[in-house]
Amino acid sequence: MSLKGKLVSEINIKCDGDVFHEIFRHKPHHISSMCDKVQSVDIHEGEWGTVGSIISWNFIHDGKGKVAKDIIEFIDEEKKFAKFKVIGGDLLDEYKSISFSVHVESKSDQNNLVTWISEYEKKNTNVPDPHTYVNFLLNMSKDIESHHLKGMLVSEIEIKSEVDILHEIFRYRPHHISSMCPDKIQNVDIHEGEWGTVGSVISWNFTHDGKEKVVKEIVEEIDEEKKLIKKNIIEGDLLEDYKSFCITAHVDTKDENNLVTWILEYEKKNANVSDPHTFMELCLNMTKDIETYHINVRYPY
Repeated sequence: MSLKGKLVSEINIKCDGDVFHEIFRHKPHHISSMCDKVQSVDIHEGEWGTVGSIISWNFIHDGKGKVAKDIIEFIDEEKKFAKFKVIGGDLLDEYKSISFSVHVESKSDQNNLVTWISEYEKKNTNVPDPHTYVNFLLNMSKDIESHHLKGMLVSEIEIKSEVDILHEIFRYRPHHISSMCPDKIQNVDIHEGEWGTVGSVISWNFTHDGKEKVVKEIVEEIDEEKKLIKKNIIEGDLLEDYKSFCITAHVDTKDENNLVTWILEYEKKNANVSDPHTFMELCLNMTKDIETYHINVRYPY
């Protein structure tokens, strides 16, 4: 039985192929913030993204903390290809030599193919082929993809209305909002539970980007002291572009100013989906309409 071998595995990713190659060439030290299995990546010699540079990886594999030190052997920028040879660490306990190559190839606007290649020589026939290491790299690739498709938008708007009134509307009376901004919100109905309770399911009919749309959401969290309500979209038009979408409304007073903070947390289905800036504008404009409505009710002349 030969001690030498080669494994090739492919995985489709929906994030930008150039970004993915950029990470493995110039920014592998950022991977620890994208993948919980990678604790740190440090450079020991040379510069990031250059042939001959030496990099160490601290990572979790098969439930154990491990270390690998590798040297960048080859980079092909045009083909988005990089090859790393392991020169120190735990892998060399079992392998006389082992290297990993990563190649990113664009297949379509929404799909890029990442190919991992492992070339190795085992120290003896009892050593397994490095399938678990390749699986580790595939899972790491998926974590990097998810990181780049996720996002968060945060916007604040100052209001003259009382914060208690705004929180009361967002928590207990969202079905009244259609009377305050009918050009944006046509209808709000409850499907399960009761208004103002965690677990209640609410549907919204609204106009966004000039189109009539529908979403169904579940109330995930309510903090009465902080005047915060968090809702997760579970059905509707937004989920055509986003794998997940969460909306938080927080009403607060800062330096005598009343503020509404909107937080949108989302994961796009692919890199071509825009960040939801126009949806954030809808939330802010709806807030201004609610404010105007209550000012006019209180001071009609």
